[in-house]
Amino acid sequence: MKDPIIRIRNVSFQRDDRLILDDVSMDIPRGSIVAIMGPSGVGKTTVLRLISGQLQPAKGSIEVNGKEVSALSRRQLYECRKDIGVLLQNGALFTDLTVFENIATPLREHTRLPEETIRERVMAKLDSVGLAGTEELMPHSLSGGMARRVALARAVILNPKIVLFDEPMTGLDPIARSTISRLIRETNDQMGLTSVIVTHNVEQMKKLVDYCYILATAKLIAQGTPQELMHSDDPAVDQFMNGKVEGPISFRYLPGKTDAGASQSGS
Repeated sequence: MKDPIIRIRNVSFQRDDRLILDDVSMDIPRGSIVAIMGPSGVGKTTVLRLISGQLQPAKGSIEVNGKEVSALSRRQLYECRKDIGVLLQNGALFTDLTVFENIATPLREHTRLPEETIRERVMAKLDSVGLAGTEELMPHSLSGGMARRVALARAVILNPKIVLFDEPMTGLDPIARSTISRLIRETNDQMGLTSVIVTHNVEQMKKLVDYCYILATAKLIAQGTPQELMHSDDPAVDQFMNGKVEGPISFRYLPGKTDAGASQSGS
């Protein structure tokens, strides 16, 4: 495995009386695309928030580029986040800004680049995601797939080292899903990024990612390449990867206990 750019060591996280993550460890290799998978409610998005410093672990440590996130001051965390791009589930575009201004926002907030340079960078990123000519459109004029591509351009406009994707394929038609998947792969490889993708879309991940971690019942239950996991003889892994109803992963909500199938805010 390549040198990890993100190291997660023995991390536990609890919300109220509910244990979301229990002694979870992961390595995210530099330059790779890694999926964090599992049923709804198992803490996948929580892992992304811990990596970006939005949440703090109850136990354990998270290192990003050799720096322990929870030990950083506010100013240091702000600087660390400049190296992390984020693409949220619905794209989260600013509805009252044009496509151009959406993508330009991080440049305006974090740099003092002249307007001519900002325009050159934004137009280049739009072209790279196949949306040259859309810069004056408003978000409501975009299809779901187009909006997601604009969000991808915005996520990488500062040339980050890491991009975090939270369910990037949700709500897209098959063609748009394939387009976004291809763009994530191309962008990752061309820019030398490290991409972390939270998802439960097994079929898309089989084609896209280099390595997978599977969470269930607050624990890391499996890791490996998509091909290795598809042929796992572990009952829980087989159930998830092949979409079986019956198996050790329950879909029922049990108050006060971890539940791999419960739809919670710590998904």
